[in-house]
Amino acid sequence: MLREPTIEKLYAMRLRILASTWLEQDKSPDVLAMTFDERLALLVDAEALARENARLTKNLKDAKLRLADACVEGIDFPRERQLDKAVVRQLATCRWVEEHQTVIVTGATGTGKSYIACALAHQACRKGFRVFYRRVPRLFDELRLARADGTYARLLARIARTDVLVLDDFAIGPLTEDARRDLLKILEDRYGLRSTLITSQLKHERWHDFLADPTVADAICDRVLHAGHKIALHGPSRRKPAKD
Repeated sequence: MLREPTIEKLYAMRLRILASTWLEQDKSPDVLAMTFDERLALLVDAEALARENARLTKNLKDAKLRLADACVEGIDFPRERQLDKAVVRQLATCRWVEEHQTVIVTGATGTGKSYIACALAHQACRKGFRVFYRRVPRLFDELRLARADGTYARLLARIARTDVLVLDDFAIGPLTEDARRDLLKILEDRYGLRSTLITSQLKHERWHDFLADPTVADAICDRVLHAGHKIALHGPSRRKPAKD
């Protein structure tokens, strides 16, 4: 049987890995000794794995995580940190993403909030979810520029569509009235439909006072804090070098 027409059709159908793996099988006597079903299974597995890896690469590229190498396997649990392994294991299943829930990570500077946020976001990318990461000050700058150049609605729509929104360094500085309104719009669009992960040095009990405007604060806190998963990190800064 002439293979060239079949190979061409596989490439035309964007089954490049399946086609190349099929050709590689001829070089292995062990594979040639397998049954048709066994060889077909290897071909399908190779194509599926390649697509999964390509999807992960694209998701991570689009996410633009601050700590691209962060992963749940890299999270450690020293006693002073008071980080519950069971909570991390539960979040690593990404069920919170499937159920459109919120995760809040608080703690002093250097306690590893961003690492945990990026690790959970990386895990979501592994599971096939789309992630949008931004430090909050930068996000508000982007929204301000988008409002000026006419792309504001498009940016809000992009944020609303993403499966996981990571807002890093929330409450690191005072918010303008426009920023408060932008934050409320974003959270309203996502409430009950998508998942949001927020990190902050400020304890969540103080967010209402930080937001200043009582009406906006009520709306934001109700959407974010109600039934959200809360992680409070403790201990010294992990950026300081350990003493001998």
